[in-house]
Amino acid sequence: MSSIAGMLTSHDEPDPPDLSTVWLRVFLEVARHGSFTVAARTLGWTQSAVSRQISSLESALGGAPLFDRLPRGVRLTEAGRTLLPYAEAVSGSLRGAARELAELRAAAGGRLRFGAFPTADAALVPQALAAFHARHPRVRVSREEGLSAALLGRLTAGRLDLVVVSTTGRAPLDAYALHHLLDETLYVAVPAGHPLASADGPVRLARLADADWIAGSARPEGTLLDAAVRQGFQPHVAHVVAEWTAKQGYVAAGLGVTLVPALAAASVRPDVVLLPVHAEDAPPRAVYAATVRGRSLTAAVRAFVTALRQAAERVPR
Repeated sequence: MSSIAGMLTSHDEPDPPDLSTVWLRVFLEVARHGSFTVAARTLGWTQSAVSRQISSLESALGGAPLFDRLPRGVRLTEAGRTLLPYAEAVSGSLRGAARELAELRAAAGGRLRFGAFPTADAALVPQALAAFHARHPRVRVSREEGLSAALLGRLTAGRLDLVVVSTTGRAPLDAYALHHLLDETLYVAVPAGHPLASADGPVRLARLADADWIAGSARPEGTLLDAAVRQGFQPHVAHVVAEWTAKQGYVAAGLGVTLVPALAAASVRPDVVLLPVHAEDAPPRAVYAATVRGRSLTAAVRAFVTALRQAAERVPR
């Protein structure tokens, strides 16, 4: 709008005029029809009301007439022809903004940036994402994978709109709005020929105190093996392996045992046996969709939380 003002007002004015969008709308209707009367009928106004709006716009722009008043209708003056493309650009921009805002409200457009910890990608996130994409195909989606603490940092910085996190790793969750998805049980994965492979019922971690463990970190603190530390023994991490599929390969080869969360249980290979860990040794960990407390959620974020909750209902308990 300052460009319009700069072209149509004197250089003596320190500040550009504030142009009402109503004035520009009326101006465009009059210019389109070449008539105050027809413009008034289109707008559902009186002719005098249209005339007053045009007079107010002319005054705001320094008093130069925008239309020549003819015996039959009106015609744009040089000032009016100068203003016309700017008014059309402003009107088009506002229509585009209104259209995009409507799409955001309906989750029919816009973007969704989310992150998730690795095991959430085994089943929970893919199922939720497939359902979300089917319902909202025009939303642009980007995804990141990482540990909960790192993802929460990116959420706080505004680089992500939502993150799927768990209580593993002692991530500071108190500062966030948490949308509960599920409480996830733990299993211990052993090779098919392991003495405990045929155990009936949950196993106590103490029975595996002397076992070689396969973990994502050499230190158990802040990992799933925190559960073993709480039981009073320091697990021997024989192999540090990050990927879940690779961990299973190590277990199947008899190189050790590992803990597997329920989110990854459905993808375990057939030569690996999953044994539920006794609830007293490893209470279920909570899994949440986290957002920034106090930050407005877009319709796309709300819709994705719904899709995550529906997918969580299908995770084996």
